[in-house]
Amino acid sequence: MSDAQPDYFVHDSSYVDEGARIGDGTKIWHFCHVMKRANIGEKCVIGQNCFVGPDVTLGNNCHLQNNVSVYTMVTLEDDVFCGPSMVFTNDINPRAGYHKESVDAYLPTLVKRGASLGANCTIVCGTVIGNHAMVGAGAVVSRDVPDYAIVAGVPARVKGWMCECGQKLGFPEDDGETACAKCGLKYVKTGLVVKPV
Repeated sequence: MSDAQPDYFVHDSSYVDEGARIGDGTKIWHFCHVMKRANIGEKCVIGQNCFVGPDVTLGNNCHLQNNVSVYTMVTLEDDVFCGPSMVFTNDINPRAGYHKESVDAYLPTLVKRGASLGANCTIVCGTVIGNHAMVGAGAVVSRDVPDYAIVAGVPARVKGWMCECGQKLGFPEDDGETACAKCGLKYVKTGLVVKPV
């Protein structure tokens, strides 16, 4: 049995329940609560006043800005950014008088690698946010978001496409190929499917 101390930081004002798993290099700042069975990867940053519920998975290098709550059945893959005060849900038909008896009553939400969720956006449960997608500030996402898509509005709709590096992509026609003006990565678009070449 090892006596090695965990290599992560938790501010004195925060609580990490027994049974939570936290990866090396992660920082948990002021007034946070991480519940049992939460699984947080390496080099994550959990900002002030955040909540990470049971049966939540955060991949490596995820960033939760201030006032973000990640509820049961939400999974963030590596390199996901959650802007200040953005909202996840996990109950599609909540009723205060009718308590859900198990996590099976909740709908899962998956945020894929490299996606960014803007400040004050809402992600309705049961949706998948695609790889490197960008959700605009204040958007309400009620359906799946394609890989590399930029979505905005209420309800959120596709407004454009984003490179992995964060540069907006411009396709010459409705479908076709383009290269990122910033990093040079090439992409091909067919309908609502964009992928690197």
